[in-house]
Amino acid sequence: MRSPKTALSAALGLGLAAAFAAAAPVSATSPAAHPASHHSTPASIAAYTGSAAEKADTKAFFQAVMKSAQAKLKANPHLKSVTVTYDASAAPTFANEISQSASIWNSAVQNVKLQSGSGGDFQYKEGNDPRGSYASTDGHGKGFVFIDYSQAQQYNRTRIVAHETGHVLGLPDHYEGPCSELMSGGGPGPSCQNTQPDANERAQVDQLWANGLAGIRFGG
Repeated sequence: MRSPKTALSAALGLGLAAAFAAAAPVSATSPAAHPASHHSTPASIAAYTGSAAEKADTKAFFQAVMKSAQAKLKANPHLKSVTVTYDASAAPTFANEISQSASIWNSAVQNVKLQSGSGGDFQYKEGNDPRGSYASTDGHGKGFVFIDYSQAQQYNRTRIVAHETGHVLGLPDHYEGPCSELMSGGGPGPSCQNTQPDANERAQVDQLWANGLAGIRFGG
């Protein structure tokens, strides 16, 4: 979920307090709290469209995590799914949202599981960045999810974390999608409270990681 451009930020500013106040009590696990009627607009899509370099970096992050997970599977070929470990120690402000995000994805997919662990296959970090929140490689076989403070004040925090974790699991951004798509990110605007991947997103992740498992087991 990249940070909106200046013009869009100004346009959203007047309604931000009310939107965020309304979002605060929403439960991350309550189906009734996930309206699917919000749709992205040309302006909101443009505000979140990342560069080709950013998209390539996101893909490289997934490949790095997959490589690490495949090494674990080689060591334990009996596993039915791959476990990807994450280290949330550098993002204490968002510890609850990170835990919720892991639970959301673990309930949604079968072929890969997220588990907290020191060091981890990837890390969560927090701070201020004009780019907003993003997933990125570290250039050395691992990567991190960065959660931006300013963006977390505007958008549903669990949605941000779950969206960025979706990149770790191999999903690209789809900002033109509706609120019901987790990977539409900030495209539908701050009123979107959905924190769950939809059926297509769940299937995509399971397919990606099933192929990874098959590739290891059958010499691919």
